[in-house]
Amino acid sequence: MKGIGEILSPLLPGVEDLFRSAPCFMTVQDREGRILAANENFQATFGGSVGAFCFAVYKGRGEKCRDCPVDETFADGRCHVSQQVVALPDGRSMPILVYTSPVLGPDGSVRAVVEVSADLSPVKALENKLRRSRERYRALFEDVPCYISVQDRDLRIVESNRAFREDFGDRVGAFCFDVYKHRSEPCLNCPVARTFEDGNVHHSEEIVTALDGRQVNTLVSTAPIRNGDGEIEMVMEMSTNITEIRSLQGQLANLGLLVGSVSHGIKGLLTGLDGGMYMMNTGIERQRPERVEEGWKMIRRNVEQIRSVVLDLLYVAKEREPVWESASLKDLAYSALEAVRPRAESLGVHLEAHLEEVGPCDMEPKSLHAALVNLLENALDACRVDRRKDRHSVRFGLARENGSAVLTVEDDGIGMDRETRERIFTLFFSSKGLEGTGLGLFISHKVVEKHGGDISVDSEPGRGTRFRVRLPFVRSAPP
Repeated sequence: MKGIGEILSPLLPGVEDLFRSAPCFMTVQDREGRILAANENFQATFGGSVGAFCFAVYKGRGEKCRDCPVDETFADGRCHVSQQVVALPDGRSMPILVYTSPVLGPDGSVRAVVEVSADLSPVKALENKLRRSRERYRALFEDVPCYISVQDRDLRIVESNRAFREDFGDRVGAFCFDVYKHRSEPCLNCPVARTFEDGNVHHSEEIVTALDGRQVNTLVSTAPIRNGDGEIEMVMEMSTNITEIRSLQGQLANLGLLVGSVSHGIKGLLTGLDGGMYMMNTGIERQRPERVEEGWKMIRRNVEQIRSVVLDLLYVAKEREPVWESASLKDLAYSALEAVRPRAESLGVHLEAHLEEVGPCDMEPKSLHAALVNLLENALDACRVDRRKDRHSVRFGLARENGSAVLTVEDDGIGMDRETRERIFTLFFSSKGLEGTGLGLFISHKVVEKHGGDISVDSEPGRGTRFRVRLPFVRSAPP
């Protein structure tokens, strides 16, 4: 058998010392897979194997491996790389990375092949550790009970978790502002955009729309995702659903507003009581019975109004059921129309009414009347702020459709975009700026739901708005 120096002489001068002391496994093999030479590290690991077949030493086989890189190098004279798993003398397995290179003779033919192998066990251990870490991260990412999305600099969604997909769909590649709010442009003060700008964590509170049309209050936090150079490649946005908390806060705030309003109302009624008492006292002193009677009427009237206000306050505080009665819906609609007529005339808005006689309807007249007035006043406001036209009109309709009563309020005012349409029934949301309280349409929606009906809106910017209220004639029995 040739010496190692003779075998490697076609390579570089003095390569024999490097071959022997290399910190990897090195062998020289012939066409049969017989080991012609092996370095010290190979012999220390696999034993005295010079003269043995490679496949017998590495894998305890009696024949060549099918994917042998040494055979491939003998066949085409090129270098090859592969990963193999070999057996150590103590029975343990070792993953190795194999690199083969031809040793050429004077005539250019392949005389032998040098095989260089490196132990991949540490690398495989790190890969397994990384894989387990990724699996844990994926499980956390998928199962965390909040909405998570990863976004690029264009605010496109790159990845999302299960909670996000369930409520907003699998929208990878879509813009965040389109998915969440159906907008055509980024939101003002977008926390994701701010994180891309300064690399800091940002927070905000948003109202977004789910696939089924639900309005969801979310508390948003963002965090940068950096690459190896420390540059921000992506931003993770985490949104917690706080709808129930905001609903409770909204109820408390609504109650607070109601108490304040009621307090001012009662103060005025107390002033009326003082006036009535004064008339009674002066009537008694002056012996003028008619003055006493007028004062008593004032007192009775104000006491009755105070009683009604206090009952309304208790109604809201205790969420009691409405007091139902069967009444004419046409009469109620006409009364609501007359209530807003003076304001329509002051604004120069023409009121059109097409109120059919649909028969009696189970209702709580007071709350339903207030809901219809709110819808009509909202239509008047939409006309008031529209400067594109000199004249505006509001059409109020009542008809019977498919066994239900349908009320429509339609205006030719400023109209609403999709984001506004989806939020108009949210507590304290108003498109009127400082002029609006955000209560009117919210209350109208709640009243219609309480009556077992539903309310929908059709609107486009610049084309006006049409509200459609459907009410059953007979309310369903409570479960």
